[in-house]
Amino acid sequence: MTEHTPSNSDPTTDGRRQRGARSRQIITRHAVDVASLDGLGGLSFGRLAEDLDISKAGIQTLFGTKQRLQLSTVETARMVFIDAVIRPAEEASEGVPLVRALLEHWITYVAKPLFPGGCFWNANLAEFDSHPGPVRDALMRQRRDWLNLLAGQLERAALPETDLTVFQLDAALNATNTALRLGESDGVEKLRRVIDGLLPESIP
Repeated sequence: MTEHTPSNSDPTTDGRRQRGARSRQIITRHAVDVASLDGLGGLSFGRLAEDLDISKAGIQTLFGTKQRLQLSTVETARMVFIDAVIRPAEEASEGVPLVRALLEHWITYVAKPLFPGGCFWNANLAEFDSHPGPVRDALMRQRRDWLNLLAGQLERAALPETDLTVFQLDAALNATNTALRLGESDGVEKLRRVIDGLLPESIP
């Protein structure tokens, strides 16, 4: 007789974990949409429970505190942004072509828009810029990662004054997001003109 070694994994426990993970994903994805409109401060267990027809107690069990809910929402926004903007651009050649691809996918991200309130970070950094803590740290880290990605690719192309170029691009992106939220559809055309001025096609 072959000796059976019991599994360390309890199917019942695994099933609960999978359901919990799915529930967290559904809740935080909706929370991203809410926070893009009303800010992370506008999130509450009660509001999400009502929106999603899920028990408030169930959401509290999953996240524990509002801050943990906010941090999970910030992380979900990051993952959605990566899937929508960064991964699709990776087919482009490194350097300026990759930066242009990233910016083009960013335009789609805010013009579509992927989140109803437009850029998630524009909506929330202003809210938390004077509130030190884990949520602001997470938002700032993600913003820094995005800007560093652009800067790193421009440095590969030996573009002069990389920091200044990234600063100007960041300002133009923020202005475009605001313009689109106000119904100024020509914001995208203006942004593309800014990009063309900062990143000439002739630069490899």
